[in-house]
Amino acid sequence: MINFDRFILDNGLKVIVYQDKTTPLVTFNILYNVGARDENENRTGFAHLFEHLMFGGSKNIPSFDTVLQKAGGENNAFTNNDFTNYYITLPKQNIETAFYLESDRMLELGFSKKSLDVQRNVVSEEFRQRYFNQPYGDVSLYLRPLAYKVHPYKWSTIGKEIKHITEASLDDVKDFFYKYYAPNNAILVIGGDVKTQEMQKLCEKWFGEIPRRNVPVKNISQEPPQKEKRTLTLERNVKANAIYMAYHMCDRNHKDYYASDLISDLLSNGKSSLFNINLIKKKRLFSEIDGYIQGSLDPGLLMINGKLNPDIDFETAEKAIKDELAKIINADFSERELTKVKNKSLSTQLFSKIGVLNICMELAFYELLGDANNINFTEDIIMNVSKSDIIRVASEIFREENLSCIYYKSKN
Repeated sequence: MINFDRFILDNGLKVIVYQDKTTPLVTFNILYNVGARDENENRTGFAHLFEHLMFGGSKNIPSFDTVLQKAGGENNAFTNNDFTNYYITLPKQNIETAFYLESDRMLELGFSKKSLDVQRNVVSEEFRQRYFNQPYGDVSLYLRPLAYKVHPYKWSTIGKEIKHITEASLDDVKDFFYKYYAPNNAILVIGGDVKTQEMQKLCEKWFGEIPRRNVPVKNISQEPPQKEKRTLTLERNVKANAIYMAYHMCDRNHKDYYASDLISDLLSNGKSSLFNINLIKKKRLFSEIDGYIQGSLDPGLLMINGKLNPDIDFETAEKAIKDELAKIINADFSERELTKVKNKSLSTQLFSKIGVLNICMELAFYELLGDANNINFTEDIIMNVSKSDIIRVASEIFREENLSCIYYKSKN
C-alpha cells in the first residue's frame, strides 16, 4: 500500500506528498495536463517543443541546469499525446532549489527569439533523425492518420510536419504557454524523507502567488467507430518487409483496459507467447514480431508490428497473425497461460513502484486519471480479469473493419 497526503492550493495546483524515509534524495515531479492531443491541427508539435523550451531559462533564472547542478540535482522530462512530465531529483537539504526553479518557470518563461530559434532547430533535427533518417522511422506518421480520422491522436507527439515547428512564432509559443502551463493545470508530487506540513508551507511560499489561468476546457473530437479495413502500402530502402497492424481499443480508464493489455501479453510477451512460438519458431514467418497497447487516455490502439522473413509475402504474414488472434477469440489458450501473463503484468506493476521517482510519476499519472489512490488497486484489477473477459474483449477488438494496416515494403 502506497500512502500519501494530498492538498490543493487556492490557485488550483494539486499537490501530493509521498514520504519515504529511506532515501537521502527528494523527487520533485510536476505533470502538466497538456499533450499533443491539445494542439491546433495546423500548429502541431508544440507540447513537445515546450518540453525543450522549459529548460531554456525562465523569467528570473536564465540557466535552469546551472542552478540545479550546483544544488547536486538532476532533471529530465518527457511528452506524449496526453500530458507532459518534468522531474527533478536532488539532495533533501536542497529541496527549496526545486521549488525555486519549477515555480519560476511556471510563472513565466524567459521568452526570446534566440531561445525559440535554438529549440526549433533542436526539435527539427530530432524530427529528421527519428522519423526520416531511421529505418521504419516514418511509419507512425502514416499509421496514426490511417487509424484516426477525427481525434488528434492522428498526429505524433513530434507533430504532423516539421514546418509547424519551424514556422512557430514567439506569439504562438507565448499563447500556448499561458493556456496550459498553469497551476490549475498541473499536478505536483513530492517524494522522499519529507513532511507534509513543511511541503505545504513551501508550496504556498513558492507557488501560492502564481495566478490561475484560463485553461481551455478540453473539447477533443472523439473518433467514430471504424467501419471498414484501411490499408496503405509504403515502399522504402529498408532490409526487410514489415507489417504494422492497428486495432482500436478502449481508453485508459475503461474497465476492459487491463484485459486488452493481457491480450497483447498473450500474443507477444515472452518466449512462450503465441507469436514467438508459432510465428517465429515454428512457422518461421517473422524475424521479430511484437504486440502492445498504447495506454492512451482516450480510446487508443492495440498494435502489432512484425518484420517478415525473406520470401514471405504480406498476405501469408497477415493471415498467420489473424490465425493467432482467432485462437484468443476461440478460447484456444489455457488458464495457466493466462495466469502466467497476469504474473508478468503484476511484476511490471511492482517494478514500477520501486524507487521514489517511479512512485512519484505513477502517483501524478493516477491523479490525472482521476484519483492517485487507484495506484493501490491495479494488482487486484489484473487478477480479477477472467478468461471470459479476455475472449469478449478480443472479439470486440479483432474485427476486420476495426483494422488499419500498413504494408511496409522493402525496395531491396
